[in-house]
Amino acid sequence: MSSAWRCESSLCHSQGSVDLVSALLQPRILWAGMMRLGTFGILLALVRTTAACEFGPLPYSVTGIVCRMTKPAALLLNQETAQVIQAAFRNAKFPNVTGERSVRFLGKVAYGLTNIQVNNLSIEQSEVELKENDAIDIAIKNVTAVFKGTLNYGYAGVWFLQLFHSVDFEIESSIDLQINIKLMCQEDQVAADASDCYLTFHKLALHLQGDKEPGWLKQLFTDFIAFTLKLVLKSEVCEEINFLAQMLANFIHDLAANFVQDEDIKLDISLASVPLIKANYLETHHKGLVRYENYSDVFSDSLFSPTLLSESRMLYFWLSEHILNSLASAAFLDERLTLTIFGEKLQALFEIEETETQRKAVQMIFQGTSYNDSVAKVWSLTRPQISVQPEGTVVKSVVAVEISIFPPGKEPLVALYMEKEITVTIQAAYAEKKLILHPLDSRTEFKAFKCTADPSRNDKSMRNFLQKMILVTGIPEVISSIELTLTSLMNSKGLNLFEIRSPEIITRKGYLIVQLDFSFPDHLLLDFLEKTLYN
Repeated sequence: MSSAWRCESSLCHSQGSVDLVSALLQPRILWAGMMRLGTFGILLALVRTTAACEFGPLPYSVTGIVCRMTKPAALLLNQETAQVIQAAFRNAKFPNVTGERSVRFLGKVAYGLTNIQVNNLSIEQSEVELKENDAIDIAIKNVTAVFKGTLNYGYAGVWFLQLFHSVDFEIESSIDLQINIKLMCQEDQVAADASDCYLTFHKLALHLQGDKEPGWLKQLFTDFIAFTLKLVLKSEVCEEINFLAQMLANFIHDLAANFVQDEDIKLDISLASVPLIKANYLETHHKGLVRYENYSDVFSDSLFSPTLLSESRMLYFWLSEHILNSLASAAFLDERLTLTIFGEKLQALFEIEETETQRKAVQMIFQGTSYNDSVAKVWSLTRPQISVQPEGTVVKSVVAVEISIFPPGKEPLVALYMEKEITVTIQAAYAEKKLILHPLDSRTEFKAFKCTADPSRNDKSMRNFLQKMILVTGIPEVISSIELTLTSLMNSKGLNLFEIRSPEIITRKGYLIVQLDFSFPDHLLLDFLEKTLYN
């Protein structure tokens, strides 16, 4: 059996499907997503060569992100090739075809095919094959199409008699396409050369209006037209395919760049080394450097090895812990690591138990002021330090907590201020289109403490209660807020549009791996083609 990956007829005839991928890391999160725009778009967006790019001598020296797309993913993406080929045929601007020939007894016969349009286009199957360290080969089998238009012809006989006629025509065709896509890297962005494109004609039958014209005339024009029409079709269709390949590659690159940017925080996804094209997967290595104002993110080593990723899932992302540290630093500098809590949420934090200690602590802190007239502010005093370990992602930071009360008729008052060094291990997951962060093994240590109602700081029960409150409800509340914020951020980038199946986030010392299978809504590719080609 051929090593090519096939899209059979039941799949290739679907009307209106797409898949987009995309890919990569959201700013400030542990997750990644990928969308597909058919074989052309996603393969071109992921795979890049060194034609116009320079890389250092060490292949993984500045690798922060690695993306691997395996054979099952490429097979799924190839199902959408039909949509791209159909768009190429329908959007091709076929020129008028003209010709002239001398015929015995008739003199010179001139003809022209005008208003050529494509109808009833279908594709039986497509195959995609990765040629190791070479190119992506796509074979489109049995493209059937009917070309309609107008045939104008005339001839000047030996008796100087000139006759001109105009009839409608149909041309039934059956064509195979072979497209060999060469990939180039230009300014760290993929450029695709799909000019190596071949059309093989198995059928090219001309039908004049109602087949009322004499048989000799039909045969005459079929012979005249066939060769010229083949050249025109090859030129226009292959040119349109090349155009679409470039367009889809640029579109997905821009999409990915936007996906890993949130306001002033950006992630550099330019290539870090030569990509790998294997028989069973594609693999690309990206710098993953964080860009934020004057913040300079530099690292010169990577823990990545190709053996860390397998081939059983459709899509893999390898992420260095350096990226998470850098994103956390950028978020800290951008003053994003703050949280305000009031009202019912503030009440839920402090009323974790009905005991005398709890009632006394609440009375001392809030001094009879209601929760609705109080506010708690939590923020990070230092840049969070993140390390990835087998048990999860460990986050360490010095955090400040300030509770202000606004007694009716009195001046606002800072009732409580404390600083704590907090270390928490987090396990991350993604389910039902939501990011889930589960805190484990939380540890805290007081660095500073001031309570207006206890200026001597002698009330140990107050500290014990606050310690318990922070561990039991405080840290989970902060992490829950982060979950909501990051899920909203991902949804704003469109991740919720895609069907991500059985995602896993696996942590190891110094890095994490995201692995998943995927499928996507059917309308995205058609929406893209309509907006891009037909507007």
